[in-house]
Amino acid sequence: MKKLYGLVILLLLLAPALFAQEHYTEGPIWRVQLIRVKPNQMDAYLTSLRQSTKPLIEEQKKQGTIMDYKIFLKQTKNSPEDWDIAVAIEYKNFAAMDGLAAKGEAARDKILGGKQASQQLGEKRAEIREIISSDLMQEIFLK
Repeated sequence: MKKLYGLVILLLLLAPALFAQEHYTEGPIWRVQLIRVKPNQMDAYLTSLRQSTKPLIEEQKKQGTIMDYKIFLKQTKNSPEDWDIAVAIEYKNFAAMDGLAAKGEAARDKILGGKQASQQLGEKRAEIREIISSDLMQEIFLK
């Protein structure tokens, strides 16, 4: 009888996961930052992304730290507080994010020249943009 109760409890605990898997398959993890660029600073920000962020992300991709990345330019504005650019970084799964800080620092040091150069870049960017949100999402594939 105890075994039967144990089985019922186990099934009840697993039921939400089983129903969720009925509809989709889990995919990669995405870190998405939504960024608002300050007025008249779009050219400067895109130049900064092209010169600093792209080489850094390409190095992380080459090292296998990330799978891919995408940059989106929003074509419509719903309000003055809306975002302008989205930067999305793709990771294979949650486990790929283990030790991410150390891997990121190694790539940063190789491409940007170290922590101080990275901090200076961050300070310059703070003058021309604002991060609206930074979200971690899992891509799913509907069955």
